[in-house]
Amino acid sequence: MTHGDAICIRDACAGDLDSLVAFNDAMALETENKTLDPAMLRAGVARVLAEPARGFYLVAECGGTVAGCLMVTFEWSDWRNGDWWWLQSVYVMPGHRRHGVFRALYREVEHRATQRADVVGLRLYVERDNARAQRTYEALGMREDQYRMYGKKLHTPVGKTVDANA
Repeated sequence: MTHGDAICIRDACAGDLDSLVAFNDAMALETENKTLDPAMLRAGVARVLAEPARGFYLVAECGGTVAGCLMVTFEWSDWRNGDWWWLQSVYVMPGHRRHGVFRALYREVEHRATQRADVVGLRLYVERDNARAQRTYEALGMREDQYRMYGKKLHTPVGKTVDANA
């Protein structure tokens, strides 16, 4: 990315499927050293694109190249009578990092969320040891929450084998 390249944020579309799959795959390997099942990943990304009630992807373009993305999913809060928007599947291509791509994606999400009365806040999770990402999120005004995340896998899709720690 060259200095001065404009960053254009737009909704992802079906034509972005290959880029989104590649970015998710790269992010999982880079941040968690996990290799994802290609067919499962492709089906999951395609499902969000086809079913907007599940969430939406935004992509950042620089000079006509898709340079990064993120996905927003929704969590209903009965306590607040509104949705938390969760930022997930955040990825910026290495050559475009530290050039404002994630900041532009985040600002677009924040703008959209503040235009809606039913969105109560933004959340994301980050690996405990990813200090660089944590500093980035803090610089954008996000703060560490008081909650710890717990989870339990319930089943493996038919015909698939999955790492127990995945």
